[in-house]
Amino acid sequence: MKLHRHNNGGGVSLAGLFVILLPLIFPTLFTPLGHASPSVFSEWNAPKPMHSRLLKSALRGQTSNGKQSELWTPLANQGWKPCVESTPTITLPKQSQGYLQVFLDGGLNQQRMGICDAVAVAKILNATLVIPHLEVNPVWRDSSSFMDIFDVDHFINVLKDDIYVVKELPSQFSWSTREFYATAIRETRVKTAPVHASADWYLENVLPVLQSYGIAAIAPFSHRLAFDNMPMEIQQLRCKVNFKALSFVPHIRALGDALVSRLLSPPTDIEMVGTKYLRKVTNTEGTLGAGKFAVIHLRFDKDMAAHSACDFGGGKAEKLALAKYRQVLWQGRVLNSQFTDEELRYQGRCPLTPEEIGLLLAAFGFDNTTRLYLASHKVYGGEARISTLRKLFPLMEDKKSLTSAAERVQIKGKASLLAAVDYYVSMKSDIFISASPGNMHNAMVGHRTYQNLKTIRPNMALLGQLFLNKSMSWSEFQQAVVEGHKNRHGELRLRKPKQSLYTYPAPDCMCIA
Repeated sequence: MKLHRHNNGGGVSLAGLFVILLPLIFPTLFTPLGHASPSVFSEWNAPKPMHSRLLKSALRGQTSNGKQSELWTPLANQGWKPCVESTPTITLPKQSQGYLQVFLDGGLNQQRMGICDAVAVAKILNATLVIPHLEVNPVWRDSSSFMDIFDVDHFINVLKDDIYVVKELPSQFSWSTREFYATAIRETRVKTAPVHASADWYLENVLPVLQSYGIAAIAPFSHRLAFDNMPMEIQQLRCKVNFKALSFVPHIRALGDALVSRLLSPPTDIEMVGTKYLRKVTNTEGTLGAGKFAVIHLRFDKDMAAHSACDFGGGKAEKLALAKYRQVLWQGRVLNSQFTDEELRYQGRCPLTPEEIGLLLAAFGFDNTTRLYLASHKVYGGEARISTLRKLFPLMEDKKSLTSAAERVQIKGKASLLAAVDYYVSMKSDIFISASPGNMHNAMVGHRTYQNLKTIRPNMALLGQLFLNKSMSWSEFQQAVVEGHKNRHGELRLRKPKQSLYTYPAPDCMCIA
């Protein structure tokens, strides 16, 4: 009897031990659906090239000197010049109507647009702007503040003749915090601002709050100011904020300058000793593209890959993993998922993979001597997915390859600061190209148009159709790419109704030279 009971207890003990060890032996069985880890399926495994025929030809291809020379030639003067220097016709009132707070979500470039709009709304209301609060990004989980990213003293000084700006609220309003508004309905919070609201809407709905309480907090605020039917003074002020007042903090600029300097140096003449980079000066005269570099923004993170609902060559396992990820993040409410991959590519809705952006660059005439800088945060699939792009462009660099760990310590793990460095380097490049439309693409198109810099805008619908054609030869592909991208290299386009002046700065931010 005792023996029987003893054996039973041992069985129970073994069973208990098995239950404890089971999650360690089979971890995916105990992982939430959204984290049933696509990486276990295919995310970190190098997929086979989707366009192997084109890739083989591109790797063998040579670019003529004439084509290389044309590629790096700066844009000609287009007859427009920056025009945002404000000459206020009305003196800034001695007293404002109260304090204006805004809470901005999104990534760096969406927040940047929100800051510009916040200044404009403060001007409309004659309010004192409190330095905007940047929400923690739910994807990147970065808690960087305005003052962590932008030079706040420069910001205030540039705008001193336009609006009042304070770094923080005076003590009598110290209760007005993000936490205060998150716990209950508050009379000082305005949360009904419509997307692209008019100036009159703010005068009718926000000004009374300011006048009654001395403070108004607007949340949400992204995209809450119209681009049309605005006084020219307000439009020019938005331009002034974007192109003049928003300057990155000194350590971002210093790191950006170091990256640019190293990109402009011959790659064989840069070496790292300890945590210091040393540079030997050599004669690079006669090398086409020497002293020049291009930036590619590879917008290909896991969220983008999943939300697009496109096929990226990882097979059934990858499709299943991305479908599960979609289900958890968006509960299946993804418009693209109702279309086939062929339909999505034909409509230009699929982001370019690293392989495809590489083939596009090769078709333009970039080759294995081209100095590239990769501006991106986390690429879906990591280095395995980038390997094909690196085969085409072995001189491709990024923040990690060009700097020491000690130099990156202030930006490590901070998505907004990493994006700020990429933004700064992108603005210093000879050519910029983005793998797909988005906030970074739009910000670069607008800022580089303002400075008349070459910026290639991929024709997504054309490229989707070309990549669907598996029988196309390299010469046919190259010709179609070149012809399909005429007038897409940074040529100025005037803003149309409802379009953003941050993407199309003329004529609001520019005037005829």
